[in-house]
Amino acid sequence: MNLDFTGKVALVTGGGNGIGRATAVGFARSGARLVVVDRDPEGGEATAAIIRQQGGEARFVAADVTKSAEVRAYVRAALDAYGAIDCFFNNAGIEGKWAHTAEYDEDMFDAVISVNVKGVFLGLRHVLPVMLQQKRGAIVNTASVAGLVATPGMPAYVASKHAVIGLTKTAAGEVARHGIRVNAVCPGPVDTRMIHSLEAQLNPADPAAVGRRYQQAIPLGRYVTTEEIANTVMFLCSDLAGAITGAQYVVDGGRTATGGAVMQALQT
Repeated sequence: MNLDFTGKVALVTGGGNGIGRATAVGFARSGARLVVVDRDPEGGEATAAIIRQQGGEARFVAADVTKSAEVRAYVRAALDAYGAIDCFFNNAGIEGKWAHTAEYDEDMFDAVISVNVKGVFLGLRHVLPVMLQQKRGAIVNTASVAGLVATPGMPAYVASKHAVIGLTKTAAGEVARHGIRVNAVCPGPVDTRMIHSLEAQLNPADPAAVGRRYQQAIPLGRYVTTEEIANTVMFLCSDLAGAITGAQYVVDGGRTATGGAVMQALQT
């Protein structure tokens, strides 16, 4: 996708790996200056290094997105470095453990909600005032197809991603008249550590078998790539999407179009 972000500043949370890294690199290749945020210093620094090796400009900020002071600090770091935040990919998230609702660990539930809901809220809470002052900006929150349909065995993750869509719609309606757009991307199963962790939880003896069964049930016949999610995020942050706000964009290889077929494959 040929999108030009020359002169723009992009802030990406969860940028140390997976979708976050692919999106940060994609923004940089399109001319943006990057602020990469992650709680993993090694992964976050590696993403920034990749960008710099490719001739881009990037800074890494270590932060726990569940802590307001640390979110405020990564926003301040972006402003101190570049003076603006044009694009915000509010992406950091965790999957938690696989277990039915009747057996789900309460501490794990709290951890997933804290990162996936409170972390997204705090990102909005501290970035939106900057964009309101600028009178411009585009935000994409990472939701999931799990924010649209059920995923048995993942009650915390499903609840959190439904909440992200609610936050997205609420914020979009509040700031649309101020030149700011807020959307959500809803990935299906993506070829990242997260899906492979779930495969291993479902069948520790043969996680690859789970992966094969899952991909066979997806109409596209494979997992989505991180670059495909990154392309959607960049489109939603671009002027090409100037009339799009409060929307959720599904990128799932047809997973939700087939109803429960994929989840039946997981349960088999």
